[in-house]
Amino acid sequence: MQTTDNKDQAIVIYHAGMDDVVALQSVGRATFVESFSSDNTPANMEKYLEVGFSIEKLTHELKNKNSQFYFAMDGEKVIGYLKLNMCDAQTELRDHNALEIERIYVLKNYQGRKTGRLLCDKAIEIGKIKGVDYIWLGVWEENKKAINFYTSYGFKAFDKHIFMLGDDSQTDIMMKLE
Repeated sequence: MQTTDNKDQAIVIYHAGMDDVVALQSVGRATFVESFSSDNTPANMEKYLEVGFSIEKLTHELKNKNSQFYFAMDGEKVIGYLKLNMCDAQTELRDHNALEIERIYVLKNYQGRKTGRLLCDKAIEIGKIKGVDYIWLGVWEENKKAINFYTSYGFKAFDKHIFMLGDDSQTDIMMKLE
């Protein structure tokens, strides 16, 4: 279990399971809205939130043996999460020797407190345990803060792909860490 001092409370990384689907939906929607609502139309946001964070979709993802979710917890409060994919659960490459970070999101009030670093460190730890050749992810080209965060870990851009947010096609930079 990883922790860091956060004021008077330690942030704990917790492996999320089927019983956590409602909490996952709540933190997933909240962090996505905080991260992207100011740069996208309300209609596209609502369309994406309905599909991407439905209980049915999240339940299916939680049941997938090649996906794992981790919560960052401040006491009893879920303040962020991480989604990892291996093998055929990966959104694009589906390389059996790679691990995908599909999502790292932290509530705005907890950003700047090393919560994102704890989640990224967890992903790297799992990549080492699994013995993968590299870890990869896609990050929106307009999200300079996230790009800088991943670059600080040594991730390097290697390609691009399109991410659909509602009816808006957006370009993600694909980055990898060997």
